[in-house]
Amino acid sequence: MFDQQTRRIALLIAFGVCLHVAVSHLDVVLGALSAIVDILFPVLLGLGFAFVLNVPVSGMERLLARLTSRLPEKHRPRPGTVTMASIVIVLILIAGVAVLAVTMLVPQLVASAKTIAPLLAERLPEIERALAESGFDVDRLAKVFQHSSSSAADGSASGLEGLLSFGLGSVATSVFAAARSTVSVISSTVFAFVIAVYVLASKRTLGRQVNRVMDAHLDAGHAARIRHVAHLASDTYSKFLSGQCVEACILGTLIFLAFSVVRLPYAGLIGFLTALFAFVPYVGAFASCAIGAFHTLLASPEHALLCVVVYLAVQFVENQFIYPHVVGSSVGLSALWTLIAALVGGNLFGIVGIVFFIPIVAVLYELFREWTNARLAERGAAGEADA
Repeated sequence: MFDQQTRRIALLIAFGVCLHVAVSHLDVVLGALSAIVDILFPVLLGLGFAFVLNVPVSGMERLLARLTSRLPEKHRPRPGTVTMASIVIVLILIAGVAVLAVTMLVPQLVASAKTIAPLLAERLPEIERALAESGFDVDRLAKVFQHSSSSAADGSASGLEGLLSFGLGSVATSVFAAARSTVSVISSTVFAFVIAVYVLASKRTLGRQVNRVMDAHLDAGHAARIRHVAHLASDTYSKFLSGQCVEACILGTLIFLAFSVVRLPYAGLIGFLTALFAFVPYVGAFASCAIGAFHTLLASPEHALLCVVVYLAVQFVENQFIYPHVVGSSVGLSALWTLIAALVGGNLFGIVGIVFFIPIVAVLYELFREWTNARLAERGAAGEADA
């Protein structure tokens, strides 16, 4: 039997050898990791769904527990029954919000789409005039369109050759690949959603199993540290999601009121879209601004610039005075760190980074603060002992 020091040295040597082999064959390691991630993608996505849905499910569990606490002990439902009821209620609420969004958005989008063709036909002379003033050859563009339409209508050989020159085979291959990718994504999402429901339904059993594994194979201090980090991450994300919902409602309401006050069109549609897109911090609102400016440009071109100005003004006020305090304070970050987290996350991971980097930075910030306080306490204790 080796003593503890010998085993530690042997483990370090083995780790160094494995690290050298992995770096020497990095392409093989990355390919293996990519294959493993592809295989486990539905499971990982399901765990992500479960982590997100656990916030409203836990809130619903607490609400049902308070409502049933007045019942006699023998008539109170078991924790598993409360959990399943909470999952069902949350899923129904999510489906209701989705149906409400479709019900509100689709009619207005269809109505606005029907006005696009007449408005474009009406504004076509102005567009041609603007293009001509910009130095664009409008006559040449019209001849190209006329030639293309006549070739397609006559079915001439030149039209057929033009179509073949674009490569119908490549187009068909691309369409088939896109359809196959779409089916794969939908099936993975469905399986992930089912996995998330099962994880939520058995989260207490899974929690006990994970705790038993950590207690059996880890030191008590390491196990306690992992539990602390997990609890901190769950609590931080719960507060972040709650603050994000409040912020979305505030921003959507402000946009609706501002557009209504200055008598801009599509106030309800743009306000609702803003509330939906606001779940992507700092970026989603600008996407709804582009949609609102486009609709306003078609319906009332003279108000398009006013639409953008009003939207940016409301967005500036919200970003500077509301969002950092509502979301940042909910996760324990100052306004500066909230903005930095959103910018860094967006540059690193895009939209996903913007959504999740704020709670991640909040967790890291809290852990660093605890570590700093512990170090200061140790130095203070050492200073008192030396004195």
